[in-house]
Amino acid sequence: MSHHLATIRWTRSGPDFLERCYSREHIWAFDGGAVVPASPSPCLVPAPWSNAASVDPEEAFVASVSSCHMLWFLHAAVDAGFIADSYEDEAAGVMTKNDAGIPWVSRITIRPRVTWSGEVLPTPAQVQHLHHEAHRRCFIAASIRSEVIIEPHPVS
Repeated sequence: MSHHLATIRWTRSGPDFLERCYSREHIWAFDGGAVVPASPSPCLVPAPWSNAASVDPEEAFVASVSSCHMLWFLHAAVDAGFIADSYEDEAAGVMTKNDAGIPWVSRITIRPRVTWSGEVLPTPAQVQHLHHEAHRRCFIAASIRSEVIIEPHPVS
């Protein structure tokens, strides 16, 4: 069993907390030393109570799904003997309301673009299999209810 730690820090600034006039900006501090400025999405909480330059929880959720998929994809590529040179994904999450009317990230679409080198390049079917294996083994995807759609770019 492994443990993953994150410390979230927020401090009130300003006297109008009960009027909902307070900054929601906060800090994520991770056990390895990384510190990330965080905020709610300005789509949900307008400025000045949010900061668009900071990471919001929904973005981080989408990024964690994409990152986990990429790490397992690269692992599967190595196992199959293929050399990946680069991997880029512009992942997108969609929020909808559930049956109770509560917003949730219902769908995440990842669009990986992988470049390859080496004597043998994977076929589109082999790339599809690598994505299938990555999705099957991804800890984050296995932990969520959101639909994850994988739309890889053609082999290059």
